[in-house]
Amino acid sequence: MLVGYVSDERYIALSDVSLEFQNASGVRFARSSASGAVYADIAPGHYRVALAHNGYGSKIVEIEIAEGAPYPFRLLSDGLLGYMWPKCVKSGDESEFRIHSHEQYKLELWRYGWQKELIHPIGWYDEHGPRATVQITPDGDYAQTGVAWNKFGYTSPRHKQYVAAPQRGGLYYLHAKTESGLFFSFPWVVAPAEPTAKVAVLASNINWNCYNNFGGRSNYIHPDRMPPTPTINARLELKRYTDPEHINYDTEEYLPLSFDRPEPINHVPEDAQVTDPIEGRTPNHIAPAEWRLLGWLEREGFAYDLWSETQFHFGDLKLDDYEVLVLGPHPEYWSSKMYYELKDWVFNRGGRLMYLGGNGLNCEVVFLDEATMAVHNGDGREQRDGGFESRFHMRHESEANLLGVVFTDAGIMTAAPYRVVDAGHWIFEGTGLKNGDLFGQACLHMRVPGGASGHETDKISPRFSPKNTHLLAKGTNPDNGGAEMVLHEPEGGGAAFSTGSITYISSLLVSEPVSRVTANVLRRFLG
Repeated sequence: MLVGYVSDERYIALSDVSLEFQNASGVRFARSSASGAVYADIAPGHYRVALAHNGYGSKIVEIEIAEGAPYPFRLLSDGLLGYMWPKCVKSGDESEFRIHSHEQYKLELWRYGWQKELIHPIGWYDEHGPRATVQITPDGDYAQTGVAWNKFGYTSPRHKQYVAAPQRGGLYYLHAKTESGLFFSFPWVVAPAEPTAKVAVLASNINWNCYNNFGGRSNYIHPDRMPPTPTINARLELKRYTDPEHINYDTEEYLPLSFDRPEPINHVPEDAQVTDPIEGRTPNHIAPAEWRLLGWLEREGFAYDLWSETQFHFGDLKLDDYEVLVLGPHPEYWSSKMYYELKDWVFNRGGRLMYLGGNGLNCEVVFLDEATMAVHNGDGREQRDGGFESRFHMRHESEANLLGVVFTDAGIMTAAPYRVVDAGHWIFEGTGLKNGDLFGQACLHMRVPGGASGHETDKISPRFSPKNTHLLAKGTNPDNGGAEMVLHEPEGGGAAFSTGSITYISSLLVSEPVSRVTANVLRRFLG
């Protein structure tokens, strides 16, 4: 009978895995096929199953095998990975580091700002027992449930591995390095126990989770649910490659995504510095790019407190403690609670918002608990046919009501400099720029190189942007797809400045006009 399928942490089929089935009636052996399928001459019932495969951690599971219900076995490849739990804390709080390694490793705590600063070494960690630092993942869809690292083999409190958050807040990274030279880094957001500055910066950790496909699912790979069989060849099986009319979101229900997973997409190479180009497909719009924003703030002498989006959602961040809130390169996924609280702060309580990204506040998420969220993508055909400007608009309102701009497809996956539209405005003071001049040619964003307006871009909404939304500059991307830099100031004394571009922050450290414009806005908002 078909017993099940074996796959790795990316939900790729594993062939030639050795399996041993044991129960009261005896022992049977099997090997997985090219599709990961496991066929065995056994009867349905309860079994103790041992699995082994070269280059992967062996495991033992107790399962019920039933006819017509293939079991989803999962194995974890050898390597080095890790994450903090919780991933976002306040100064003085503790997080547990959860590391997967097939050899002994050293761990250090670093702070990422204008400089990378070693805070202190944490120590060396070895096997004790053979391969005891190799983690065990659950079977099935653990992108939905979490990876459960440190659940097995950590029965004694002395085996728990905690680090206390430093008193100085900011973006911290843990550096793990094995004796053979493998290196992996992972972020840790440390917010202040009490506010220390007038500026709050929001790390887009909801977005990090939506793009994290560890376990085989993200909001872009199998967003609704895991398919019944693991992938053999993505180009031949995934709808994004096989269906010419494919859209990412074609259903109403999407299974949850857990924060309780490592985030390989947020890895920063050991020798990378804040002014280095951001290489790779994904780091250009998540934590490594947000590091560039924090580095710029410190270089320019602006004090800030760093918070995460989840801390904002769950009430730890109080907007009224601050004068300015700064959003990073790609805050795409927000809860409606966050959106309406921010809108009220800007429109009714004098709050000042700096949205320095693109494709932001575009889709609603809901939290099932503090470790699990679900995305309200909806059916993309409904958005297209119903005239909605975004997934958030489908359930609430267009985010242009708050930001002054909204994402459109025009200009997507291109990058270019901005062109000045209103050189007489105060944001251009000291830049020497005139109407028609270009700025923002230099950029560290290497996935879509070309300038400060790019990757994904937002524009003024004719229907929903506030009537006093003022156009300051526009990206020169093809097909009229350039980001529109805008400012609007509600009557309640607040303000919203939007750059409308994912690549904008990656120009802060290398483009003097981009730096000056941003500093002008921040100083004005603080004044």
